[in-house]
Amino acid sequence: MIPSRITGPVPETTYKAPEVEGVLDLFFYRKIGFWLARIFAKIKMTPACVSLLAGLCGIVAGHLYYYRNLGINVAGMVLHVWANILDNADGQLARLTGTSSRQGRVIDSLADHLIFVSIYVHLTLRCLVEGASPAICLLALAAGISHAVQGAAADYYRTSYLYFVKGKSADVDFATSLRADYCALSWHAEFWQKFLIALYWNFTWQQELLSPGLKTLRETWRGSRAIENPERLSAQYRASATPMFKLWGLLMNNTRMLLLFALLLLRQPVWYFWIEVTGLNLLLAYLIQRQESMARSLIELARTG
Repeated sequence: MIPSRITGPVPETTYKAPEVEGVLDLFFYRKIGFWLARIFAKIKMTPACVSLLAGLCGIVAGHLYYYRNLGINVAGMVLHVWANILDNADGQLARLTGTSSRQGRVIDSLADHLIFVSIYVHLTLRCLVEGASPAICLLALAAGISHAVQGAAADYYRTSYLYFVKGKSADVDFATSLRADYCALSWHAEFWQKFLIALYWNFTWQQELLSPGLKTLRETWRGSRAIENPERLSAQYRASATPMFKLWGLLMNNTRMLLLFALLLLRQPVWYFWIEVTGLNLLLAYLIQRQESMARSLIELARTG
């Protein structure tokens, strides 16, 4: 029998928060994802299984981008969109059934990374077959690293908003606590759990390295008993952070997918690498500068009351 909590909710109950959802998410991916999440709940499919299915679809889509046949590329785009729908559905399923977990978040992130590894590798091979210089491998590597850094920073900004404004601390972890959890596990007896924690620890450490001010603000907020007026700080964070969401959205998956699709239709996939290492990195630098400036002012507000 299906638990009563999953028989009557509306799609909005499975959003992280409307402010952090993109336009495509709100009007397309979340709608379909909610419908799928209810089906997955009925057949008792776990969010981790949905994440792995999304990863498989995305990896195959990346392979289809290797071919210089536009019809095959379009098939890859359709499969890529389907992978993104499933990527939305896994989180909605977890929130719908109350089964959100750290392990599920790590598996979801791992699946996302594998999808784009497949895309970058196959686009690089395509360029080589078309006669590009072997130097394209270095460009693709730089683009892939840029992609990882941009995605990590955007995710950190979004989860911080949910933490400060919505009070959602379940998705927030600190590298120090993850290191302790990692050390407490055994490679021999708990290999899979330790492996996932190692990935998550490294990912979180990178996020904190990119945004030291925001890290300090998180730590200050964690000791919020010392803050005289946390409601005021939360309201100030919301007012300062919200205007930047549209720009941060340009560093998330939806923008990358649309950009990639357009360049595949133009038969110029190599431009995707150049845009990653130039325009999107410049945007990242600008947003981090604004984010750190905001964090410093809010740290002062938190400490002075």
